[in-house]
Amino acid sequence: MIQFFSSFARMTRHARAFKRATLLSAVSTVALLSGCAGVDGQKNAGFGLGGYSAASADWRNSNDPIGAFLARSKSGNGLYYGDIDHPLAAHMMTQLGVRYRSGGKTPDTGFDCSGLVFYSANQSLGLKLPPRADEMAKQGNNVGRTELAVGDLVFFNTMGRKYSHVGVYIGQDQFVHSPASGGVVRVENMNDRYWAKRFTGARRLDLKEVASK
Repeated sequence: MIQFFSSFARMTRHARAFKRATLLSAVSTVALLSGCAGVDGQKNAGFGLGGYSAASADWRNSNDPIGAFLARSKSGNGLYYGDIDHPLAAHMMTQLGVRYRSGGKTPDTGFDCSGLVFYSANQSLGLKLPPRADEMAKQGNNVGRTELAVGDLVFFNTMGRKYSHVGVYIGQDQFVHSPASGGVVRVENMNDRYWAKRFTGARRLDLKEVASK
């Protein structure tokens, strides 16, 4: 009799353990499926911009936006003029993932914020902008926050100076830039608290005026 109850107790413990494992497995599966559904939902959301579509938006909503963008770039899916219709902004996006380096002005060395804009403007437009962010802030025409267009230069106070950081606007409150030591060229949302507090202005390049200098 004692042996019977001992065996029954062991069977009960095994049954409970199996039930817990089954429950945990189900919960994990649901969580995983929920995560996949969330990502897919984002990928299928359009941005409402000229030239943007659900299909062309996937690289920005991916869990790995740099990898997704570069994969599309290598496959020749028309990112330059299909997704972003400004040559400066489009060229900036081809530098996603390049590491930050203070004073850097090429993909081989890495970029700081102004070096990235300097290089992309030269490569995409043949323009030789000033090398510093505060000097770039004197180019072109002033643009209000609500009037931003793809390709505008956006400036931030990140070092106690009004125009100490620069990036390029790519639409839908997003801008691309080279952030800081240890970072890589990436896309940020201007509405994020850090950037919203530090935004100091924007400039729209007059391409004819800059080219004549």
